[in-house]
Amino acid sequence: MIAAIGDWWANLTSINQVFYVLAGFFSFVFIWQFISSLIGLTGGDLDIETDADVDIDADAVDFDADGVQSVAAFRMLSIRAILAFCTLFFWAGSLYLNMGKPMAVGLLYALAWGLGGWVVVTLLVNWMRRLAETGNPKLSTCVGSRGVVYMDIPAGGPGQVQVMVSGALSMVGARSVDGGELKAGTRVRVTRLLDSASVEVEPAESENQGKEGEE
Repeated sequence: MIAAIGDWWANLTSINQVFYVLAGFFSFVFIWQFISSLIGLTGGDLDIETDADVDIDADAVDFDADGVQSVAAFRMLSIRAILAFCTLFFWAGSLYLNMGKPMAVGLLYALAWGLGGWVVVTLLVNWMRRLAETGNPKLSTCVGSRGVVYMDIPAGGPGQVQVMVSGALSMVGARSVDGGELKAGTRVRVTRLLDSASVEVEPAESENQGKEGEE
């Protein structure tokens, strides 16, 4: 068996051997990336923890969670599409050359297979993203809405508020606008997103006080 494989390999042209090697390499990478994405090694949210004390001016940096997720999704989409193209291109090229097809014809067929794989993977990943997004509430929908402090928000620290997110009452991490303390039960208004999981709030009574002052 081994001798037969060795004879078959020796009878291949150099370019055909290169195609088979690259086909095996990209197949391994494609399968590894696919399995990794299933078990959460890649393709998930990037969580970075640091013990360093960093003071960031929240007003100077407007964090757009949806934008970050879109960039990450586009990057993963490109990687998967490229891997699908390379895998099918080199396998098709290897097989057509092994069948004795002329180089130009074999490469043309291989290019067609590669582009087909690119399109299929792109459509599949886009469909899966849309399917996932329909079931995930968007935190941005709560901006401007009112809620109530569920867990005390300490001075300069995070707490939790109850607020409507995508039409459902949800628990969301929160900080006060001025860094002050807000006790549980305080009615608040969400002013903006801080990140993908927390918001900035202010006492809802402050709006009423401002209106009374104008009158």
